[in-house]
Amino acid sequence: MAVLVVSPVAAGRAAPTLPPEMPAATRQRLAPVTDRASLASHVDGEPFRARRDIFEYLLDHPDFATHVTRTLKLARYRVWTVPGGFGLDDGWGTVGTFEIVYAAPGIRVLHMRGEYQQRMLPNIRGQVIISITYAATPSRDGTATIAAAVDSYVTLDSKVLAAAGMLARTAAQTKAEKEGNRLVRMFARTTRAIEANPAAVWGALRERPDVPRRELEEFRRLLSLPPAVEPTAAARR
Repeated sequence: MAVLVVSPVAAGRAAPTLPPEMPAATRQRLAPVTDRASLASHVDGEPFRARRDIFEYLLDHPDFATHVTRTLKLARYRVWTVPGGFGLDDGWGTVGTFEIVYAAPGIRVLHMRGEYQQRMLPNIRGQVIISITYAATPSRDGTATIAAAVDSYVTLDSKVLAAAGMLARTAAQTKAEKEGNRLVRMFARTTRAIEANPAAVWGALRERPDVPRRELEEFRRLLSLPPAVEPTAAARR
């Protein structure tokens, strides 16, 4: 759910850095993007309450997470599995593929390739590296206060920059700011809806034929809900 959380870095502010514990081979793989970033940013999200295990499950299963947000009518994002990662269509012009290249307690790093399709300007193609870090302060009720930060690097295609220059940068920054604000709000609204009535959320997901059954069952167990009772043959008639 955090693929496009990016906002422009203020003039003079230091560029974000990748986590120091990341393996050297992974860091080297990402260097062509991070070392030549057209834009770099740091975003601190508003803290929100959620169960850490549910939050992390949605982070690690972005395809299932978008089924949740679409079921709750919170976003238009679609994510699906493709060889080597995930496909993405945010419903507002951004399409591409991404993969989770590093995962550890309190951190996820994603690498995306895609384009922002516009009506009045050339499409903006490029790559994004996103590092999501979060701290979870536990509460007595089993939930936690989660404070997440997102460091991002965006490298725009050189042909796009040559053709559109500052227009491409401005459009990319404007798009990124909107997505960042939308996604930060979506984190809180999604987890709030799940905490308020987990059975209703899971029941609504179960009614959607396109939701993967394996992840649906894993999510049910995570929510500590009883197994669903399938209707008998007589009841179906």
